Amino acid sequence: METLEFVIHPDGRVEEKVTGIVGATCAEVTAAIEAQLGRVVAQETTSDFYAQAVVQAESTVVQSAHSRW
Repeated sequence: METLEFVIHPDGRVEEKVTGIVGATCAEVTAAIEAQLGRVVAQETTSDFYAQAVVQAESTVVQSAHSRW
């Protein structure tokens, strides 16, 4: 499950935490929000940032033999 959590501190700082998004996609998801919030002061990446999405590929090979009878 993908979640974005925002904590607004009394001094106006906004802390953002993204979970459930694998890889650098989180930067794409949060870019528009961060642009509206203002200047990004600090950024920390989590292990999800460095993880790779698992993609399963399934292939089927069909062989047919025709008889000349």
